[in-house]
Amino acid sequence: MKLRRLVSGTVTVLLVVMILVMVIGQLLGQPLLFGFVTTGSMEPALSPGDGFIAAPPMLAGEPTPGDVVVYEAETIQGGGLTTHRIVGETDQGYVTKGDANPFTDQDGGEPYVTENDIVAYALQINGEVVAIPYFGTAVSGIRSTIAAPFDLLGADQTGTVMVFGGMILMLLAGAMGGATNRSTSRSRSRDELIAVWVVVLLAAVVVTTAATLAMVLPASGHNIEVVVTDSPTADSQVVAPGGTANVTYDIHNSGVLPTLVITDPLDEPVSVEPERTVLGMNGQRTIHVQMDAPRERGEYTYGVRESRYLIILPVSVLGALHSLHPLVALLAVDLVVALFVVTVGIAIFGTGYLRLRSSPNVPLKVRIRRKLRRFR
Repeated sequence: MKLRRLVSGTVTVLLVVMILVMVIGQLLGQPLLFGFVTTGSMEPALSPGDGFIAAPPMLAGEPTPGDVVVYEAETIQGGGLTTHRIVGETDQGYVTKGDANPFTDQDGGEPYVTENDIVAYALQINGEVVAIPYFGTAVSGIRSTIAAPFDLLGADQTGTVMVFGGMILMLLAGAMGGATNRSTSRSRSRDELIAVWVVVLLAAVVVTTAATLAMVLPASGHNIEVVVTDSPTADSQVVAPGGTANVTYDIHNSGVLPTLVITDPLDEPVSVEPERTVLGMNGQRTIHVQMDAPRERGEYTYGVRESRYLIILPVSVLGALHSLHPLVALLAVDLVVALFVVTVGIAIFGTGYLRLRSSPNVPLKVRIRRKLRRFR
């Protein structure tokens, strides 16, 4: 009996973790476990609104023609995550194409796709994508609903509001935690009980990991090549000695939460405009990079680093932490996310124990009513 309860509890926890990862991934704009398409470019394999099981690159192995991949596009629909099939391979990278499109992405101006651009693979069985009908339609509706308050608050003010909300939650968690310790202490020896802190800490680890991936995966470095020659061309990266090279590229936010993007030049003759920008849901911004070419002829490579942070702290605070070191700002966001999950968990469940198997004699509506009484 104990073994069956242990297995049942473990399976339940794993299912909850999978659902939590899936939801968080979609809200943060990264295909964790599941992804979906919004256009008909992959028909008939995937129709608009269909979902699919997304495998991370480290589990899928090396890309091969026939794979359906999710990659960071630069030009398709203004850039962002795109789900297309690999149809060829060159020395420059992979050739991709939507099954319903008459031409490849590269014929349309998209650069060749590299392994670093690929963020997920769609699961296929016998060469057919495992489609989940209407999954994307449901997720899009949920995303829009959750994003509405952020649009109302304004992306710049979201961090400040969330900080004050977190303080209120901490006070609520303290009050609710103390109130529930007495009522659960009598059942600690029962096999069907599990400590709340175990579940809460597990949820905090899952959510924090997902938040970290949402900040790290879309961020990237850009290596820009400049050719200094006596015969400059119309190409803005081929300039005369002492001239100025200019490059532009777009950045996007595929998630729901507003994101702060900080772009740092890694070399002295490079300037970036804007250095800091805030992107809301589906937000897009063009980054302008200017490089002063040296007097000596030759080929030069300049670097630009991009860092991303979920705006759950005021923008000014994130900027100050980033100036110390990008890792400091990243860890600060992770810490706030973890504290948020812990305080919400304690506020809802207290600090006692959860029953893995509900009593069949207690109707569901009665159990829900008991939970709601804590907030009266």
